[in-house]
Amino acid sequence: MSDGVRSKHTLDKDLARLSEIEEATGVVARGLIAPGLGLLFLMLAASAASIYVFGEPRAVIVIIAAAIAAYLAMNIGANDVANNVGPAVGAGAMTMVGALGIAAIFEIAGALIAGDAVVATISTGLIRSSAISDPAVLIRLMLAGLVASALWINFATWIGAPVSTTHSIVGGVVGAGAAAAGLGAVDWPSVIIIATVWILAPLLGALVAIAFLAFVKTAIIYQDDKIAAARRWIPVLTALMAGSFAAYLVTRLFADSGWQVATAIGLACFALTWVASKSSVGRQSRGMENRNRSLRRLFRLPLIGSAALLSFAHGANDVANAVGPLAAIVHAASRSEVADVVDIPLWVMVIGAFGISCGLLLYGPKLIRIVGSEITKLNPMRAFCVALAVAIVVIVASWFGMPVSSTHIAVGAVFGVGFFREWYNTHSAHRRAYMQRRRKLRAAAQSEPETEEDAENDRPRKLPSREEIRRRRLVRRAHFTTIVTAWATTVPAAAILAALLFAVFGALA
Repeated sequence: MSDGVRSKHTLDKDLARLSEIEEATGVVARGLIAPGLGLLFLMLAASAASIYVFGEPRAVIVIIAAAIAAYLAMNIGANDVANNVGPAVGAGAMTMVGALGIAAIFEIAGALIAGDAVVATISTGLIRSSAISDPAVLIRLMLAGLVASALWINFATWIGAPVSTTHSIVGGVVGAGAAAAGLGAVDWPSVIIIATVWILAPLLGALVAIAFLAFVKTAIIYQDDKIAAARRWIPVLTALMAGSFAAYLVTRLFADSGWQVATAIGLACFALTWVASKSSVGRQSRGMENRNRSLRRLFRLPLIGSAALLSFAHGANDVANAVGPLAAIVHAASRSEVADVVDIPLWVMVIGAFGISCGLLLYGPKLIRIVGSEITKLNPMRAFCVALAVAIVVIVASWFGMPVSSTHIAVGAVFGVGFFREWYNTHSAHRRAYMQRRRKLRAAAQSEPETEEDAENDRPRKLPSREEIRRRRLVRRAHFTTIVTAWATTVPAAAILAALLFAVFGALA
């Protein structure tokens, strides 16, 4: 009997071990799914490239470059796209699955519809064609830029440093160009313009986000009748977003139409969206309480729309980071020439567009959570202001063919919103007048006086202490310092790495 009990105990232990092994195997297998699917996409990208360049000179180089460009596009999707939908997810306006789906669709649409102008800047606007006449040298140069950018982004992601993919590819192309033909080969006026835009873009993002948030606070949040104010102004903000987006699309799809046609279509879209949004907000707001919680519900749909717009703008702008050098390589390999203007094959754009979405779907959720909830506290109103500001700045930059960093603009907008809230809570006369009216109403109703935090959130909460406020500010400023340091490091690091890779490729050739 004891032998039977002992055997049963041993069997139970063995079965438990098998169960643990199966569980561990399942965890490992889940961890390998994303890399496996990513590798499959790289193989598909290389296979697609081989179909178009089969039999042409330097076909192998083009196929390799296509796989590297696809790899870089996946990294861009995994890192940068979190800026597009992170605010909406963090504010609770979208689920993770919904955010991934919307971002993937609009990223592809933006890259294929409006990405060609910025691709041209990356592929031919940084290095003087007169300084490099040998197509083989140009191919090695662009290949070194691609590899350097991909490696640097991977390394930075691995150590947890937030970097700009735009900075990485521009630094890689400039560094390889300088190694190939000296500093004189670099088109420094173009680089200076791009660098100036890098500095101005986050400031513009902050200013636009501050302007929107100031308007929302003054015209809606700190009004005695919030619901009536929301019915009046949310349709206007939503229509502004749709109208500007429509005008931008017209200029991108019909370049010869002129600003008059774009303006007319934008105004028509503004009017139609205003009518539809006014009806929608009117239906949603029936029976709502006069509280900020109700405003959050009313801002949900505009926030989703701004996230979609931002994804489109990101696809239009950042697809160039992955396929700009690839377009230059394809042109030099197929025509054996170095040109100021290159054709951008559709299959090149498709690789970049689907690569960004593939990286987003496989690796984006973690970064979306970080952007949406760890940088600063967002509600739908603040998130709407951030997303709309970033979308507008990125679209304008893409309109002019300027490769800006959506990461820079998003971070600038988020910090702008945070710093503005600090200033507004202390200095706003409109807010103080609103608080005084609320206190008088509560006193008349013999209720507890409303705290400043209640005015923002409409729920009982103690005011934070001075030490807590100081600690929160220090966290923000610490993030700011870390991000600025990473930004300052990216361009020289990518440039040096690209120069070394160009030398290695030259020795192997």
